[in-house]
Amino acid sequence: MGDYRYLFGPVPSRRFGRSLGVDLNPYKTCSLDCVFCQLGRTSKKTVTRQEYVPTDMVLSELEDWVKRGGKADYITLSGSGEPTLHLRFGEVLEFIRSKTAISAVLLTNATMLYLPEVRDAAASANVVKVSLSAWDQSSYRWVNRPHTQLRFDQLVEGQKAFRAQFKGKLWMEVFLVGGMNSTLDDVRKIATLAKQINPDRIQLNTAVRPPAEDFVAALSKEHIESLTHLFQPTAEVIAEFSANHAEHMQANQETIFSMLQRRPCTADQIADVFDMHLNEVSKYLGILIRRDQIHVERKNSMVYYAVKKQKE
Repeated sequence: MGDYRYLFGPVPSRRFGRSLGVDLNPYKTCSLDCVFCQLGRTSKKTVTRQEYVPTDMVLSELEDWVKRGGKADYITLSGSGEPTLHLRFGEVLEFIRSKTAISAVLLTNATMLYLPEVRDAAASANVVKVSLSAWDQSSYRWVNRPHTQLRFDQLVEGQKAFRAQFKGKLWMEVFLVGGMNSTLDDVRKIATLAKQINPDRIQLNTAVRPPAEDFVAALSKEHIESLTHLFQPTAEVIAEFSANHAEHMQANQETIFSMLQRRPCTADQIADVFDMHLNEVSKYLGILIRRDQIHVERKNSMVYYAVKKQKE
């Protein structure tokens, strides 16, 4: 892996195996400020579409990565914010499709899909993953905290319009938070809208990594599994990715764990020390938390990760 500014990974993904990330936004430039976001609160909430990072440099890095023999299961537009806010994200997808044999993935919150030009650009992907975690404007404001110009009906209609034109695979993530959108009635309402959008796959998720807000409660695996039948097609619970899938991923996980054995650290500190993208660090921390090897400590509004003490 070269010294890249806009590429990160490949990282372990519960959906996509080994995923090379392409980051088209400055940190936390997004149209939403979701309470459950693993990267923390949104520092720049916007619906302004512009060329946030230079497209030519992104394409140059991708070309170099390919020439170096880079390997991944997918190349994914994701990272520090909402990729469809980047004015030329479609060109990046087209480059991946034309210059590699690797599937191009767009991870989007779908807020911009009401725009025809965004739908046209997104259609260049092999796989598009959209999000739906609310059922009306009130729940949308509560769970996703959208930009003031965004409306929930706009979000749903944009996804329907995209489904009608998109020839690739459309996946949907439903993120469930205890006490906010997880009752049987809540999930039924979300499932009704999901059926109208008609994605190829529906995946239920919950807070397996520390969220933006302390009050966000994760659901148990059993609770989530009890809700899968409400969806058509039947939803799946996103399974934990095995870090043994690749040797370098296992090495990265062990290196981070070794650092935390010496002292608790924030995700930013880990990213700085190992020159990793924050999104990549978050995924490894998620694995260590789910394996009950580390836990979260909050001090002075900061989130630290520490190794769990072994019971004697």
